[in-house]
Amino acid sequence: MSTPPMFVPEYNKPDSPGIHMGFDNTVAIYQVVAPEDTFEAAATEAVDFLREAEQRFPGWPRVFYLDVAGHDGDAGGFDPDFYEFQQEFFFSVLAPFISAAEMPLTGGLVNPEPQRNDVPDALRFGEDVRPHAGQVVPDHGGTPTGDGA
Repeated sequence: MSTPPMFVPEYNKPDSPGIHMGFDNTVAIYQVVAPEDTFEAAATEAVDFLREAEQRFPGWPRVFYLDVAGHDGDAGGFDPDFYEFQQEFFFSVLAPFISAAEMPLTGGLVNPEPQRNDVPDALRFGEDVRPHAGQVVPDHGGTPTGDGA
């Protein structure tokens, strides 16, 4: 039994934020995070976009595009929240529900697993109790930075 070939979409970021049907039968989700946006607001918007894309185009391959304005810092060029958004949050929450992505921190990525279509109805945020929450921990020791406790 052979496995079907992996779907690799053409990267063609839309001109405006939102949900767009692509020329290659993909659904492009384009999110722009503004300087005043919080992590929670951006995360909620991303999941809302995923849910709407699945409702409008059930099962179609989704490509997630992200631009981040402001939120500059020492973690890969981003503040701690939007470094975490592109690393932890993206891979643990968003990635299973898309076929590919393009983000400032990572560039283009293809999901090696089949896209899931059971997008959650909503996000719930709990208190972050990690020892270094809200801080950037340098790769080779050093003192954490940021406003976390």
